[in-house]
Amino acid sequence: MNQFKKTKDKIDWPVFIISGGTLLVFIIGGIINQEFVNNIVNWLFNFSATYFGGMYQVILLITFIIALILGFSKYGKIRLGKADKPELSTFRWISVIMCTLLAGGGIFWAAAEPISHFLEVPPHYEGVEAGTLEAVVPALATSFVDWGFLAWTILGTLGTIVFMYAHYHRGAPLKPRSLLYPILGNKFSEKSVVGTLIDAFSIIAVAAGTIGPIGFLGLQAGYGFNTLFGTPDTFPVQALIITIVVIIAAISAATGVYKGIQLLSTYNVILSIGLVVLVLIIGPAMFIFDNFIESFGVYVKDFITTSTFRGDEGWLGAWTVFFFAWFLGYAPMMGIMVARVSRGRTVRELVMAVAIIAPIVTAFWFTILGGTGIFQELMNPGVISDEIATGGVQAAMIATTEQLPMSTILGLLFMIATLVFVLTTVDSMALSISMAITGQGDPSVAMRVFWAVVMGAVAIILLNIGEDSIDSLQSFIVVTALPVAFLMITTFWTAPKVCRTLAEEQNIIPKSKTNK
Repeated sequence: MNQFKKTKDKIDWPVFIISGGTLLVFIIGGIINQEFVNNIVNWLFNFSATYFGGMYQVILLITFIIALILGFSKYGKIRLGKADKPELSTFRWISVIMCTLLAGGGIFWAAAEPISHFLEVPPHYEGVEAGTLEAVVPALATSFVDWGFLAWTILGTLGTIVFMYAHYHRGAPLKPRSLLYPILGNKFSEKSVVGTLIDAFSIIAVAAGTIGPIGFLGLQAGYGFNTLFGTPDTFPVQALIITIVVIIAAISAATGVYKGIQLLSTYNVILSIGLVVLVLIIGPAMFIFDNFIESFGVYVKDFITTSTFRGDEGWLGAWTVFFFAWFLGYAPMMGIMVARVSRGRTVRELVMAVAIIAPIVTAFWFTILGGTGIFQELMNPGVISDEIATGGVQAAMIATTEQLPMSTILGLLFMIATLVFVLTTVDSMALSISMAITGQGDPSVAMRVFWAVVMGAVAIILLNIGEDSIDSLQSFIVVTALPVAFLMITTFWTAPKVCRTLAEEQNIIPKSKTNK
């Protein structure tokens, strides 16, 4: 149990140097020759999406199936983390989990993706005319595919179960390499080239996946404040917004999970609930409810076919495969974060919260924002699409709120929610990366602040180079997700194995003869 104690609090310098150095090389290369870097990343993106996109889809689907089996079988009673009761209330627990992921989609993509599919119908709904009432349900249902059951399940179920077993029940370091603990024991716990590469790739993937939303926050907030208050939509303003968010995120990360992160997540969920109620009161409530019910029904009905659709590789690379790769890249670090806040929870609670409740809430949230924008476009064609055509997808949210009563107040509240969603993810991922480098649940304040500042600084540099660099970095996620994908495949076997071991130890099932 104490075999990892000597190295638990040490910084893993090889992991730190490889992960930080890779990001540094990427930035320096972008400054020296942006076009060359973009071309390389785009080629790698196309290669990965074409040859491994189907694998990403299958991995997420199998993960979901196994998670459901574990969660709703006898193994669902297993209590994780060697704690008799949860450390966080259920509301605060789910708030932390949801806000950590939804930075990238909570408002930016919730407003932009449904309207994008409405204006250009996805290929698996061929024959539906874009921009018509008939296109509403396919648009929303496709958004649910990208941000639904499969996306959430990969982030905090099988991997989290293995992490909690390895760290809390067996004393392994809280690092991505510990996903292999049920197979190899402590072989990768100390100096190991494979273990170092596993941790480094996981950190690079999640850093890339976090820096992208920070950059898009700068773009969206700059556009939003320009529309609402007439402030210049320039790089200095965007950089200032990111700097303020990163400073708050660094302070929050320094205070740890049970203060800053929990506090921000809780208040942001309360704010989001208030915004939902407000939009339903002043917006097209019946349109939202009717289309949510019908779209979710279509999503469930077409669940397998849309989740495994392979008919248009170009479209998939821009949407479903891109998002699935993004979540795969997040999976090890998000699994660590969920493990850190889930001590005392049962396997069933974990699966219910992450794989069932969070996707349903996300789908309704996407219908609130995206559905409202679609309704406005239906009633007055061009009112949203023209803004997106001139201002980019970052214009979708403000263009939507501009058509509602109290547009300035509503737009400002949505901007605040966007800021908090992103900074919650920044401080959560800064904490997760720090845990991966040190192997402990409470890494030093300096380490947490360092990574929050680095991710913010990289985003600012990329914005200064140009918007295409943010896109390139997000495309880089698909590339870095490849080695992570192979790591997550191991959970198909290790998570059930871990559950069986814990079920025997907790007297949920009889002990096998070999363990007696």
